[in-house]
Amino acid sequence: MTDTYAPRAAVRARPAAGSAVLDVVVPVYNEETDLGPCVRRLHAHLTAHFPYPFRITVADNASVDGTPAVARALADELPEVGVLRLDEKGRGRALRAAWSASPAPVLAYMDVDLSTDLAALLPLVAPLISGHSDVAIGTRLARTSRVVRGAKREVISRGYNLLLRGTLAARFSDAQCGFKAIRADVAAELLPLVRDTGWFFDTELLVLAQRAGLRIHEVPVDWVDDPDSRVDIVATALADLRGIGRLGRALATGALPLAQLRAQLGRGPLPAPPARVPAGLPRQLVRFAAVGVASTLAYLLLFLLARGPLGAQPANLLALLLTAVANTAANRRLTFGVSGRRHAGRHHLQGLLAFALGLALTSGSLALLHAAARPSRSLELVVLVAANLAATALRFLLLRLAMHHRP
Repeated sequence: MTDTYAPRAAVRARPAAGSAVLDVVVPVYNEETDLGPCVRRLHAHLTAHFPYPFRITVADNASVDGTPAVARALADELPEVGVLRLDEKGRGRALRAAWSASPAPVLAYMDVDLSTDLAALLPLVAPLISGHSDVAIGTRLARTSRVVRGAKREVISRGYNLLLRGTLAARFSDAQCGFKAIRADVAAELLPLVRDTGWFFDTELLVLAQRAGLRIHEVPVDWVDDPDSRVDIVATALADLRGIGRLGRALATGALPLAQLRAQLGRGPLPAPPARVPAGLPRQLVRFAAVGVASTLAYLLLFLLARGPLGAQPANLLALLLTAVANTAANRRLTFGVSGRRHAGRHHLQGLLAFALGLALTSGSLALLHAAARPSRSLELVVLVAANLAATALRFLLLRLAMHHRP
């Protein structure tokens, strides 16, 4: 058996002397009051709890107050602190510049207010150092996260992430939490494709990472809202909507080299399971059962609608045929993960065979029932449900054989 799954190389546990494994970027704009306490607290935490060499980069977004002087003083005081000065504003612009210039193999950023508990920092970056994951984000929306913030921001945050799921098919839970990390080799490929220079930068980067087949690790965080936040909610929301529209058009028109990114960055397929271990059997059973429940309800409804004008046997034939075709299509896509037209004819032929067996079971049950007595409609339904359960078990076995057949 050939193992085609190739995990990313882990960061060296013993880096060369003086080389940082992690570079934490703190983007700031006019933060002369908060910058000093933030960086000293972050530096103390990393010194006490982070087991590898690190650096902290203050990315100054063209501040016009005393922030540059505070940043330079911190760099003089703490040898692990560096300063990057930009002439233009924009958090995304600052992160792009700082990450692109950093020699560290793992890159992170956090907001200057330190709303996120620093205890989550090591769990955030550890999967990137080990090579297990490619991007990591803190999430305030996990069940185990602990968040203190007002109802307005809570509604806006959840609404925004729901919007991303509906428009860009995002599978990550919290796009805008200011607590993220990325492997430098991945950042080198993704950053040139990210156009936003402001607050939408995070979302665009994550969507590209997801579409490239990268593994995004999520860490539940403890997060306390900063009441002195400088973010203009209305302006940021409008900019995000424009960003969603622009990125959505780029994805729809094929303007982004997603296939190339996936081939270059995405993880290879998992090795085939041993022959005696069915692939994903528990999940397939759950999904097959859900499709089966929906099919049975549709079958019973169609049977009841057609029972009066057609009679029991023709109504059973019609209802079973219609639901059998729909059931095969649904199980093909949802249960067994088969898409496209390849082998579709064979799969539906196998479904029709299952249909014939189901018809024999249900029609035979109805015939025996009517031969024995004059049953009520409710008794007919009970017998049909029992016969369909038996037919469903046969359908699962037949469909599974068909879907996993290797020509």
